[in-house]
Amino acid sequence: MHIPVLQKEVLEYLDPKPNENFIDATVGEAGHTVAILEKNQPRGKVLGIEWDPELYKKLLKSDIDRLTLVNDSFVNLKEIVKRVKFRQLSGILFDLGLSSWHLEESGRGFSFLKNEPLDMRYNPQNSLTAEKIVNYWAASEIEKILKTYGEERFAPRIAETFVSFRRIKPIKTTLQLVEIIKKTVPSWYQHKKIHFATRTFQALRIAVNDELNNLEKTLPQAIEILKPGGRLVVISFHSLEDRIVKNFLKEKSKENILKILTKKPIRPSGEEIIKNPRSRSAKLRAAQKGR
Repeated sequence: MHIPVLQKEVLEYLDPKPNENFIDATVGEAGHTVAILEKNQPRGKVLGIEWDPELYKKLLKSDIDRLTLVNDSFVNLKEIVKRVKFRQLSGILFDLGLSSWHLEESGRGFSFLKNEPLDMRYNPQNSLTAEKIVNYWAASEIEKILKTYGEERFAPRIAETFVSFRRIKPIKTTLQLVEIIKKTVPSWYQHKKIHFATRTFQALRIAVNDELNNLEKTLPQAIEILKPGGRLVVISFHSLEDRIVKNFLKEKSKENILKILTKKPIRPSGEEIIKNPRSRSAKLRAAQKGR
């Protein structure tokens, strides 16, 4: 069963009231959406944006009352809102985490624990895949994304090994990739708390889906479409995303456009982490648009 991260805290900071309208910009498996719809009834609506066409079709079948679904990327937030005529926005939520469905059911190589094709696209219509990066990009380009997006200390070594290996045969699957990384990094690195392939997989996924650029482009749009007094809540899962959100909120606070509601990021409780280990790296930041 899908467990939405920081659900209690999301409701606390979004503060949905009866008949108010909200956007869940990363609707996923609709855990947060359903919780918001319970609070904003009887006439409040949620606009749910889902980039993945398969997940979108799955959501359509669930036929949730008062939910408007759109299959698109949140990078087009303003245009989506205009297109579906969604008005009087009291709050917007971004949960930037990878859904359980992507890891467990999509078959697109998001998990290093399964043997799947090296795809990692949220939307299969995009042309760039993880397989293309590891097989065709220059070592220097691969190193750059592993360093920048994965903060991987062995980025130069891993990038060079990818290039050496692909000369012999193409790198096609996740387990092939894991095995190459394992042969490349020191043995002590293989026994750390975080799996030795985590940072490489994270970096490839971010590069394939252009996640950080999309986040930077969408945050100003979110503020623009919120009504005065409306709230923005963002849950991030790694330091790069969190830094973008933190700096954006700080900048808009200096301009008196936003009031920051979370002096420090809100983290999951120990109890939540036990129930849902994937929540352990989550950070929630929230702000309110000036009235």
